[in-house]
Amino acid sequence: MSNHGNILIKNSINFVVIFLKAMEDDKYGFSYEEEVKHAVQKFEKMKRNNENYFFDVIEFETIIDYYIESNNSIKAFEAATLASEQHPHSVSIQLRKARVLLDKGRAVEALRLLKKLENIEPGNHEIYIAKGTAFGMLGDIQGAKKMFDYSLTLDTEDFENILFAITSVLQNLNYYEHLIPYMEKLIEMEPEFKAHLYDMAYAYEKIEDYENSIRYYLKYLDEEPFSDSAWYNLGIIYNKLESYDKAMEAYDYALAINSQNTFAIFNKGNILSNLERYSDAIPIYHEYLENEPESFEAMTYLAECYEKVGEVVMARKYYQEAIELAPEFADPWFGLGVIALNTGNTDDSLIFFRKAVRLDDENPEIWYLLGKAHYSKGEKKAALRCFREALKLDSYYDEVWADLGSIILKDGLAAKALPYLEHAYKVTGDVPGINYLLASFYLHSGIFDKAYRHLSLAINLDKELFSEFEDIFPTERLTRKIKKLLESNNLI
Repeated sequence: MSNHGNILIKNSINFVVIFLKAMEDDKYGFSYEEEVKHAVQKFEKMKRNNENYFFDVIEFETIIDYYIESNNSIKAFEAATLASEQHPHSVSIQLRKARVLLDKGRAVEALRLLKKLENIEPGNHEIYIAKGTAFGMLGDIQGAKKMFDYSLTLDTEDFENILFAITSVLQNLNYYEHLIPYMEKLIEMEPEFKAHLYDMAYAYEKIEDYENSIRYYLKYLDEEPFSDSAWYNLGIIYNKLESYDKAMEAYDYALAINSQNTFAIFNKGNILSNLERYSDAIPIYHEYLENEPESFEAMTYLAECYEKVGEVVMARKYYQEAIELAPEFADPWFGLGVIALNTGNTDDSLIFFRKAVRLDDENPEIWYLLGKAHYSKGEKKAALRCFREALKLDSYYDEVWADLGSIILKDGLAAKALPYLEHAYKVTGDVPGINYLLASFYLHSGIFDKAYRHLSLAINLDKELFSEFEDIFPTERLTRKIKKLLESNNLI
């Protein structure tokens, strides 16, 4: 995000403090920096010596503000508590104490204090901004908006600053959908502040309204074309929309502006890898690793690219380096297992896959390939158990269904498997893979009406998937009706 965006992400209450300081500098005619330094040193000396000093209201205000801005909630609370004791009738002190309570997440206590202040100064918009913050923290967004809207009616001269405070609070609390109407008003009133466009784009991005997010990022980039963070965020959105060429272009702009934007480099590599442009992805991952040499994830992805282009030695090298950096990360163990299985080293593959599944037992692909490794060793029971685990995690894992069907048919167990498969069908529902299997098994068992019914369901769900199961539908077993169904769908 831009610097302005980063400010908004911080504690939203800090804005109110900053904006008040500027007003106070004008009002009292002193240098805030000098005053705060003197006041804080005096306060810390008092704490260090375990003494009791008197501070006037302005001193306490600067001390509390300083600690809030420094994210030192403990000292801010200490200062606010002492300030409340010395100046119990000061609204500005009590208001700061409420902000400190909010900063510490004590919204209910803050609300109790703010309700008292509301009775004393009902026209003070800061009280209602703080109340809105408290309601928002408690999940009452409607209550928060009511307070914010009311605060906007109290001081027309500071309307823009109040709006900015409201948008800061809503962004900090992740109420992006509710932030947008306020941000629209802010953009209208302060068109010269281009950072508002960025924040609006980010808000739309967070609520997944990508069309409007792109629109505002492009507006912002028209004004600030050298914002690498905006180009980077635009690349992320294009990537989510599968507009890969535009995403790559956006990342390239980000890198042209800031060659050290490592996130853009990494994402470029991921896009190329996902597009199966492994040779193109390899130098991008190397570039990323030059900047982030400890990234075991990037090493793993680089190793996978080498594996895909047939450079097995390099693939092993980077998988092993990733393991050295992060031995509890399952993916490189899995990668070594794939290489071992593909090169006929089944025993090694079992070692690697077992290690991977112990580290990540919720990954269906690991269970599936562990099952394949067991099957290649002739360990059918172990293979079927692994396939079952894979399907528990992902009932749409079509390769598992296809391999399962082949194993059962090869062993001549179609009729015996049908009751179990029908039970699984009741549990999983209309999954394409299980319908193709049921169609095949009923066909092999001579129950042609059920074979036709399940094949029709499978084709309606995913016609293109038939190619994965074609081998378990031998031509000589097809009835005329089933042939006609396949022909009408251009499958034979």
